[in-house]
Amino acid sequence: MNGSPSPQAVQAMRTLNSKFFRKGVILAVSSGMIYGVFSAFITQGMAVGPWAEWYGENSILSTFVIIYVLGMLGSGINDLVSSLWATGIAGVRGKFMDFLRVFRTKPGLVMIVCALIGGPISNSAYIIALQLAGPIAATITALCPSIGAIISRILFKQKLNLRMACGILICLTATFMIGSLAFTDVDISPNFMLGMVFALVAAFGWGFEGAVGGYGTTLIDFQISVSIRQTVSGFVTIFIAVPILCIAAGSIGLWPTLVGGALTSPTAMVFFLVSGFCSAITFAFWYKGTSMIGAALSMACNGAFSFWVPFFCWLILGVIFGQDGFNLLPIQWAAAIIMVFGIFLIAINPLDWFRKKAKEA
Repeated sequence: MNGSPSPQAVQAMRTLNSKFFRKGVILAVSSGMIYGVFSAFITQGMAVGPWAEWYGENSILSTFVIIYVLGMLGSGINDLVSSLWATGIAGVRGKFMDFLRVFRTKPGLVMIVCALIGGPISNSAYIIALQLAGPIAATITALCPSIGAIISRILFKQKLNLRMACGILICLTATFMIGSLAFTDVDISPNFMLGMVFALVAAFGWGFEGAVGGYGTTLIDFQISVSIRQTVSGFVTIFIAVPILCIAAGSIGLWPTLVGGALTSPTAMVFFLVSGFCSAITFAFWYKGTSMIGAALSMACNGAFSFWVPFFCWLILGVIFGQDGFNLLPIQWAAAIIMVFGIFLIAINPLDWFRKKAKEA
């Protein structure tokens, strides 16, 4: 016996690896789809109950509060609810004590940093972008895989070949297609471009989270990772970021008024319970997928939310709840699809698929 594996063993290992890879891709793609559902429900939650009054034409709140404080508040409440879902699921599976222990480790610290950047900064920027520019802002935030690839190249010296550069160029082209709408006669929000700026901030934050957080997800159980992320993000946003913005707005008294009004509204909180659950699941799938197929490919698969967010906002908010303003122009759908293609090109070489088929033939 020469000690080399048999052809049957080699084939079995290839099959196992193929199933493992396929499961990772399915999880990452599913995370993008669920993110679309999350975006629709949090938008609906911030349109009913006291939110309708705060955002209404007769609102007594200042423009600063309406744009920045409410956006941050919505993000914080969602992440706070999401943290309860995430830690509850971890607890049911007997991982709550592990969740507490990981906070004191180096990988845990990495996840905390990622949570601060991806949560209070990026999540809030994304929510503000949704309020200002509508669901098409998701197409801009889906630049995060491109940005993550660049950050990985700078920080971790990861390769950035011609194919990946072409994918980034395609994503930027799709972004230009969306941005060009601001210079046409299309009836868009007067705050459209400001919303695009916030969407770009979210993309940079999530690009950093994907590039750096990929390290943490290889060392920490994905359920614990998402529990850390949502807990840190929710508490920091509600108890630090929102009060600071209220002080900047000229009244710290706004903080208990707004937080209390939002949390005690049954109408709004029903939607936040759903959005929080979807948020916990989408990040759990993303983190699990990242640990299975790597950060670059996981971000690429997840980045298809550039299509799923407009789709589910149109379906849930426009069709089911009858809200106006969620019908998308053909150029917007086309740009979202082009963005998805560019995202996948960053992580996947299409020629590899043809080579694989040729070998199997």
